[in-house]
Amino acid sequence: MKTFFIIVLFLIFTILPNANSSEEYFNKGERLFNEKNYDKSKFFFEKDIVFNPKKAKSYLYLAKIYNLIEKEIEEEKNLSTVLLLDPKNEEGTVMMIELKLKNSDFSKVENLLTNFDKICKNLCYKKKEIKKKLKQATTVETN
Repeated sequence: MKTFFIIVLFLIFTILPNANSSEEYFNKGERLFNEKNYDKSKFFFEKDIVFNPKKAKSYLYLAKIYNLIEKEIEEEKNLSTVLLLDPKNEEGTVMMIELKLKNSDFSKVENLLTNFDKICKNLCYKKKEIKKKLKQATTVETN
């Protein structure tokens, strides 16, 4: 019984502080991101992912950072993770569509748009703009 009590105390003091730290890392990262301190915010989002590897919001913020510093490969990796963890993430879908448009991957844009039509709730107004960009880009490609 004494051993069980010691194990329970050990778990309480090791697991609970880490669970709180994870949220703290995300909140610090978000605050620093909003202050445009991208290097430091990136560090906190990465640290949050260590404690909570299934938190799509941290990957989304990393994708935003990589977008801002123009590291497309890293941006795409993080957006892919966002969409894997949360396929209904509108913002991640829109960001991936814009990245694929930029890279002229029109078939992927069409697939993402089909999914976006099913999931959009808050960013539906972006569909018209995206379709216009897609039409312009495919027109340029065929000329």
